Amino acid sequence: MSSQGAEAALFGQPGTDSSAPPNREPGCTGGKGRGFRNDRTGTSFCGRLLGERVNERLSLGRDLGRFLSSSWLNVLLIFVPASIILDFAHFPPLLVFLTAALGIIPLAGLVGMATLATSQHIGPGPGGLLNATFGNATELIIALFALSKGLVVVVKASITGSILGNMLLVLGVSMLAGGWGRERQRFNRTTAGTAVAMLMLAVTALVMPAVWDLVVAGSLASHGPVVDLLSLLTGLVLLATYSASLVFSLVTHRELLAPSDEQEMLAPAHRLSSAVVLLLLATAFIALESEVLVGVLVPATSALGLTQLFVGVIVVAVIGNAAEHFTATSAATRGEMDLAFQVAIGASSQVALLVAPLLVLASYLFGAPMDLVFNPFEIFALFLAVLSVGIVTLDGESNWFEGIQLVAVYAILALAFFFVPG
Repeated sequence: MSSQGAEAALFGQPGTDSSAPPNREPGCTGGKGRGFRNDRTGTSFCGRLLGERVNERLSLGRDLGRFLSSSWLNVLLIFVPASIILDFAHFPPLLVFLTAALGIIPLAGLVGMATLATSQHIGPGPGGLLNATFGNATELIIALFALSKGLVVVVKASITGSILGNMLLVLGVSMLAGGWGRERQRFNRTTAGTAVAMLMLAVTALVMPAVWDLVVAGSLASHGPVVDLLSLLTGLVLLATYSASLVFSLVTHRELLAPSDEQEMLAPAHRLSSAVVLLLLATAFIALESEVLVGVLVPATSALGLTQLFVGVIVVAVIGNAAEHFTATSAATRGEMDLAFQVAIGASSQVALLVAPLLVLASYLFGAPMDLVFNPFEIFALFLAVLSVGIVTLDGESNWFEGIQLVAVYAILALAFFFVPG
């Protein structure tokens, strides 16, 4: 056999010359075997790789579009750029405040949708924790901006309002929406009991500086470095407790977060990658809108004739809880009551165990330490709310009327806060 024939047999291409380079795709170099064309199919490894990358990006874009078109509330996204423009142009503070608040609502809804989609991939326990973390990120960012402007009353009131809102309003509306048309919904009673017990302990520790101030100093007013130090040490204990709760719920006792037997998790409707991208983008825009909101909060609320206590407990908390509200209600409506409960109670626990201590620590960075001495009405409201939730969830079942009862308690407390003098 001639040398030319041997080479042809070797490469499987009769009549070719060994000096001729293999058929390579233009612009595709590097890597073992990359860029070589298969003459039988007319394709190459590089071409397939490029096509896969293009399809991946197109699929991500289409999935994000499905998120944006899934709710009529996303029409309110127009208020995001509107609030930024109005704030930059120095329009009246009340108008800027209203547009920023309206802009946060759909963004929080997108956070809720993205978290719900993510939780369908990772399970109800970690999913509820994820949603509570990102939902409370909004409240934490708003509170940090308020701290930087010296609005300590609003910050402490927003802590109380977030706990009350998640326990009573978010959980109540979830029970109402999920129980409508159903005789009852069941959830893991052991998980519920553990969560409520932890929340009760967290609230007890959170108000202890106020109790000390009342017993030792004789009034619920800040009394210098002792109360500040007690608040700081209490915050550190709460942070340690929160860390232990993560180990308990995600490592040593993961089975406690398993859904009840009659409840089935729905198959994921969105890609995990697109859900994570949307979660990060929406949270970033919420941070931007929060800065605008806090910047005009004082003049806007003064124009409405509202006290800083009411604004913190109700207005700021309702805006901040929008993500948890959307996710918990959607989960309950789909029959995932375990996830709804984890979102509502988990968010309340995180505010008490994580957000409040972080705000105390952050206040030292601003040069004005914040104590944990709350208004007397806030203290009573917190204990009454925990007691109400504990009674309603004791049997591990819920119905729409129990949801109405929790919402009614929240409405009564909101009316009372409205009439508390500033």
